[in-house]
Amino acid sequence: MKRKTNINELCIDTIRILSAEAVQKANSGHPGLPMGAAPMAYTLWSRHMKHNPKNPKWMDRDRFVLSAGHGSMLLYSLLHLFGYGLSIDDIKNFRQMGSKTPGHPEYGHTAGVEVTTGPLGQGFANAVGMAMAERHLAARFNRTGFDIVDHYTYVISGDGDMMEGISSEAASLAGTLGLGKLIVLYDSNRITIEGSTDIAFREDVAKRFEAYQWHVQKIDDGTDIEAINDAIDTAKSELAKPSLILIKTNIGHGCPAKQGMASSHGEPLGEDNIKATKENLDWGYEEPFHVPEEVRKHLERIILECEDNEKEWIKIFEGYRKAYPELAAEWHKWHNSDLREILSDNEKLWNIDTKPMATRISSADALNRIVEIVPNLIGGSADLTPSTKTQMKGRGDFSKEDYSGSNLHFGVREHAMAAIANGIAVHGGLVPYVSTFFVFSDYMKPSMRLAALMKLPVIYILTHDSIGVGEDGPTHQPVEQLAALRSIPNFTVIRPADSKETAAAWYSALTRTKSPTALILTRQNLPQLSETGKDALKGGYVLLDTGKKTDIILMASGSEVQLIYGAGKKLIESGISARVVSLPSWEIFEEQDEEYKLSILPKEVRARIAVEAASSYGWYKYIGIDGEVISIDTFGSSAPVDELFKKYGFTVENVVSRSLKMLKRI
Repeated sequence: MKRKTNINELCIDTIRILSAEAVQKANSGHPGLPMGAAPMAYTLWSRHMKHNPKNPKWMDRDRFVLSAGHGSMLLYSLLHLFGYGLSIDDIKNFRQMGSKTPGHPEYGHTAGVEVTTGPLGQGFANAVGMAMAERHLAARFNRTGFDIVDHYTYVISGDGDMMEGISSEAASLAGTLGLGKLIVLYDSNRITIEGSTDIAFREDVAKRFEAYQWHVQKIDDGTDIEAINDAIDTAKSELAKPSLILIKTNIGHGCPAKQGMASSHGEPLGEDNIKATKENLDWGYEEPFHVPEEVRKHLERIILECEDNEKEWIKIFEGYRKAYPELAAEWHKWHNSDLREILSDNEKLWNIDTKPMATRISSADALNRIVEIVPNLIGGSADLTPSTKTQMKGRGDFSKEDYSGSNLHFGVREHAMAAIANGIAVHGGLVPYVSTFFVFSDYMKPSMRLAALMKLPVIYILTHDSIGVGEDGPTHQPVEQLAALRSIPNFTVIRPADSKETAAAWYSALTRTKSPTALILTRQNLPQLSETGKDALKGGYVLLDTGKKTDIILMASGSEVQLIYGAGKKLIESGISARVVSLPSWEIFEEQDEEYKLSILPKEVRARIAVEAASSYGWYKYIGIDGEVISIDTFGSSAPVDELFKKYGFTVENVVSRSLKMLKRI
């Protein structure tokens, strides 16, 4: 075989062959996208990306998101070739146990992977969040002559991304916000796993994005790197609108038998087809996983230039530090603060109003005290801020006209909102929260799950919990949602009972750096219980106890704590030694040592009743084989809240009655 002399073509074919060989060795994966999209990816990384492979966490780097995460070998090939420390052995171990090259890119696992992608559309929406973070930080910190925040967010998306609704939600918002430093390269190969996109997807994507107020360009030949280069240059100069570059490619490019075929999408090409591909591409190397020396030397020069990117930024920042020392100190604080030290004994957070109030109001009060302490808090709701009470006073609105505002308006776009928050979190420098009615967390769950997988400290303010929503009826009354969120690994759920527990919930949410947190809050007013307090930071604690041998334990979270508190008092008055336990967070309670947990829920006490105006699912690990749950395992009804609670048994009288019956039985 003859060998190519055009260095760009040789680099592109290196990406193609590495990707195909890794998938073949694993006998699993998606070779088609990396082979088709290699020219656009190489052009972007070699000519446009501002990054430093020696410091993948440099704050002013351009972000690259492979939203079509199934094509992960494209990203792994780039990371290997551009010096991110991914070895050829890592490439060979694609999709193997413990490797740095899992089936889909994983944030925090592989250096250079900006965000976990795979579920289509997530990466697209994450990128919108990254672009929003860049604009906000630039507006807050940049000064004339000192653009210390000045980077682009690049995305490679496929046809599947464009079909998913989350991409539409996010694209619409990005256009509204005029995020001109967001550039999406759309790998339009017109093939999905089932075949041609014509079977389900015939729309004009370019016109759709033009309607979203995006700048749109088309390239008919996905191998024309000069056209791709020029289009990226044009997109970078269009700062008033986000950009979509629609690039028509050939899936599995280079494989004579499978290019343009659905069979190249999600299965290995086969040894014979890899051999044929090498011949077709004039790949003049016999050994597998080979990177030509010319490619390595060419890319080493580019890597050195990349290192200069950060060196130049460091010089600019040193000048910035001298000219604006207070802003430089604030920048450091936004990126490095330990909120535990800041919040622990801060009187502003724990200054609680004693009048009865809904925990959504308690949360609003806490939020606006925290704003004074945590200046890089940013967030908003899916068009429900007046109801979820999540407006930060005096912090302005983030908009196309003013990116310095901290209050975000996502519109009625719950799924995109949650994914955008993930993008803000991985970008760095900001603490994001989002809010909606608890029942609509169903629209957010895929992104919430990914936040947990990535260990992102995103905060979800979910109000109008349980049948306490009242007259809006069963469509708006969450029943199974608590159990659903509690079932997500590495996800913290906190359902506070009053204002003090709500303050503790906010403290926990802000200081849990490796886990997202959901605050589950009421619409209806709740009394302030004198016994609640900072012990809520342990996830569960005793509110009421006789000090004698315990006869029965009553436990609850949120709005039902007042019921067991009232029932416990009545039982104690009648001579029964009742213990009342508030369990605002199972996850935090489970983190306590065994001695503490047994001091709250001693094993010898078998008479136990849990009360929660939601599904009973999950409570059995705390009540044991003899215990009971007063819950709602059906959908609710449309009626005033007091009538609903009475109908479904959430009354002090019912708790007392059930307790007495249990004590007779056990």
